[in-house]
Amino acid sequence: MNNETYTFTNKTRNFTFALMAIGLIAIIAGFAQPTAPEDQHTRMWANLLVNGYFFMGIGLLATFFMALQYAAEVAWSVAVKRVYEAVSCYLPVGATVMFLILLAGQLHLHHLYQWMDPAVYDKTSPKYDELITHKHGYFAPAFFWIRTLAYLVIWSLFQRGFRKRSLEEDLQGGTAIHYKNMGKGALFLVFFAVTSSTSAWDWMMSLDVHWFSTMYGWYAFSGMWISAMTTILLTTLFLKRKGYLPNVNQSHIHDLGKWMFAVSFLWSYLWFCQFMLIWYTNIPEEIIYFQDRLHNYGYMGLMWTVFFMNFLFPMILLMSRDAKRNYYFLVIVGTVILIGHWLDVYNMVMPATVKGEHHLGWIEIGTCLGFVGLLIFVVHKSLAKAPLTVQKHPYLDESLHHEY
Repeated sequence: MNNETYTFTNKTRNFTFALMAIGLIAIIAGFAQPTAPEDQHTRMWANLLVNGYFFMGIGLLATFFMALQYAAEVAWSVAVKRVYEAVSCYLPVGATVMFLILLAGQLHLHHLYQWMDPAVYDKTSPKYDELITHKHGYFAPAFFWIRTLAYLVIWSLFQRGFRKRSLEEDLQGGTAIHYKNMGKGALFLVFFAVTSSTSAWDWMMSLDVHWFSTMYGWYAFSGMWISAMTTILLTTLFLKRKGYLPNVNQSHIHDLGKWMFAVSFLWSYLWFCQFMLIWYTNIPEEIIYFQDRLHNYGYMGLMWTVFFMNFLFPMILLMSRDAKRNYYFLVIVGTVILIGHWLDVYNMVMPATVKGEHHLGWIEIGTCLGFVGLLIFVVHKSLAKAPLTVQKHPYLDESLHHEY
């Protein structure tokens, strides 16, 4: 058994700092531009929401995957356990970013959420909106913040607990900690089954406050899941390329590739079902979501590009067994999937916030790169804090001999 520890080199650290600096410069440049200040202001906050939600989702779904492995008593993934643990360590950071973005909205530093404006509930105001008023009980600040803090704090506490007990297990051995993680994993899955949808309603679907979809929560969940699985796989391949994880074999990589392939199909199914059912029924208050994206604000090309990037591309290139074991194929497809799902979140946010005043410019690219740097920094720092192979997990031996 190998107990090597990953070294977070100065070269990698400086690379992450450079990406974060690019992101910071892009944000400052966006706020500093003198033309169309209100549009530019909204565009910058919308970009922060896109990246805040997307990258937090990666950490959150890595935590979900960790809980799923515990609850299902999975053996094969133990060899890569430190990788998805490290990816999950971004969750508290991402949760903090989301909290700050939402708090800024509540303090009226931005107006991404129409329902946060008190004027929409005032019958004497020209902004009065009767439909939003009917939803005031749900969007009341006290109730909204109770929900939001419950999501962010409880998710982060579960993640911290899983990680802490995993490190303790390396020292103590036995099965007591493992069984405790199994129970905690099951509890997390129950809590997450509800909050994964309700958080998507609160933070993303409510951007289009007059519209709703019963499939939206699952659609958002599947997009976060495939992004997390792809990040876990790409991180594993990076470590393998650097000579780490000698106990991770082709079968482990194949299984991670199968997860990436399968969840891509889940997302595609949910995307198509949501679109097809709403478009086919052609009810005005439901179809407006897709009308805004296809016709009103000029997102048609982006919308269909996102679908084909995240469906046809992995389907064609990852169908065969050999492709799921080919490192170059997996890196190419994984990179395309991550870009595609970032664009999917962009398409969820921008039509409801900046409307037709959108374009993928240096601000969007720079902000995204800054968050990429932050994610890489947190993940690699976490990888360096413990041996890359768990030491005393009860299923370790089975995982090390995982071959097919």
